[in-house]
Amino acid sequence: MPMNERAIAGDRPTGSKKAVIGRIFRYYLRVKWKVVAAFVLMLGSNLFALLGPWLSGAAIDAIELESGVDFAAVGFYCVWMAVFYVVSAAFSYLLSVLMIRLSQNIVREMRQDVFDKMLTLPVGDLDRLSAGDLINRISYDIATLNASLSNDVLQATTGIITIVGAFIGMVLTSPVLLGFFAVTIPISVTITVLRGKAMRPLFRRRSAKLAELNGFSEEMITGMNTIRAYGREEEIEAKFNAKNTEAADAYYRADYIASLIGPSINFVNNFGTVLISAAGAFLYLYGKISVGSISAFLLYARRFSGPVNEFANVIGEIQSALAAAERVFRLLDRPSESADAPDAAVLENARGAVQFDRVHFGYEEDKTIIHDLSFAVAPGQTAAIVGPTGAGKTTIVNLMMRFYDPQGGRILLDGKDIRSYTRKSLRAAFTMVLQDTWLFEGTIFENIAYGKEGATLEEVRRAAEDAHIADYIESLPEKYDTRLTDGGSLSKGQKQLMTIARAMLSPAKLLILDEATSNVDTRTELLIRDAMARLMRGRTCFVIAHRLTTVRNADIILVVKEGDVVERGTHAELLEKKGFYADIYSAQFE
Repeated sequence: MPMNERAIAGDRPTGSKKAVIGRIFRYYLRVKWKVVAAFVLMLGSNLFALLGPWLSGAAIDAIELESGVDFAAVGFYCVWMAVFYVVSAAFSYLLSVLMIRLSQNIVREMRQDVFDKMLTLPVGDLDRLSAGDLINRISYDIATLNASLSNDVLQATTGIITIVGAFIGMVLTSPVLLGFFAVTIPISVTITVLRGKAMRPLFRRRSAKLAELNGFSEEMITGMNTIRAYGREEEIEAKFNAKNTEAADAYYRADYIASLIGPSINFVNNFGTVLISAAGAFLYLYGKISVGSISAFLLYARRFSGPVNEFANVIGEIQSALAAAERVFRLLDRPSESADAPDAAVLENARGAVQFDRVHFGYEEDKTIIHDLSFAVAPGQTAAIVGPTGAGKTTIVNLMMRFYDPQGGRILLDGKDIRSYTRKSLRAAFTMVLQDTWLFEGTIFENIAYGKEGATLEEVRRAAEDAHIADYIESLPEKYDTRLTDGGSLSKGQKQLMTIARAMLSPAKLLILDEATSNVDTRTELLIRDAMARLMRGRTCFVIAHRLTTVRNADIILVVKEGDVVERGTHAELLEKKGFYADIYSAQFE
């Protein structure tokens, strides 16, 4: 199953359509005064517009074939009709502006909630959810909801008021004609309800397929060089074509069903107009109704039918918005990282003594990766963690920083279980240089200064010099004010040096180097070795490395194999043992 489908399948359900609407309504409560103002404008606009048909009928009845035309009465009704329509239009304009502002407020709040939620999700969830799926929810899904809030909800709500007002107008004008018109109402409602139920799962599938396509596209764009290097363009093109076709088909099915509603409702409404016209003519011949009343009733009927037809047209978009909202709420419903213990202390002035005490852990309950792991690292020592890929090296680091909690055993920092500290203060005690470099859009100064709040330019320059990246920065026209966009034109090695400079600024007492020199060539590695030594001095360091030349001087080397520390000791001691470490070392240098 593709990543996006696994992610979607793993979402917790949000409940029925009513539950989703209820949660959207809670966002409206955050801007309740704007909602009240919108309702007043909506009510005023519709009431003034609904007086028009009555005034029109009165003006027509002021025209008598026998006694002549009462021009004063006709003019009176026409002037007031024009005034009411102008006022209605003004209210409608103000309402549209207010709804745009209101919907933007709601969407901003929702987007902020989603982003805040992503910051609190367990790392395990972030590993399972693809970036494409998350971006799809925070951009496309919320944009879909925004369009519905600013347009479709306004149309639907206005339509309801218009329908109620027009119905009252028809009752007051001619209850007899209303009986003929009522024949078509159940047909319109039935079509709308049945089609609405059929559309929601189709729009839900449409959103899911688009998320899957976005995730695949992002993954392929990221690996475009690899795809071309291996000559897999045709294969990837075929896969993209399949996913693109699935997304297009999902869109077609949803839009096709939605497009059937409008013409169906329009046909029923036109049939109703025919019935009213025929019945009205018959009643007029027998003196049961005036021409003005027939005209007013037809206008009210049109007022009644118009919103029904509009609602039929927007119901597809509303269903799409509900499906998008459901996906957003599914993300919001995911459990956050477990809360800190009520008595959790803030870690201050960490010494850096780390101990694993009979720790075992697995990303899945039935598959243990770390088995009964125990070791201790004293403050200021450097511990290297080596072993084959998948042995559990990075997992050990993730456990230390409480990205995951062990299923058994304890991890101690300065003699206390790390769960007794707040997560924020625990993680602040570590600084990291990872294999995958991360530079954000901003200046070089901002990227390096990220390692220390309030860092000065002089401190940043000194860190850049220690990391041997200062010469390159000084060669740039804007030097430390040079803006980076996704790393800019930096090479992988330069990006790595930038992150090393960032780490040098951090006051943290524990340092994690996860394949930190993997993207640095041998010459550059030699240049920064002394800088790395200064970076590591006075800190408890955990070095994860495949190249064993980088761990020779470690105080203790932990050799991890299949989740267990199978050997431990210094470089010389482990070579003497002629065990697994010696085999790895020999393999690299032979």
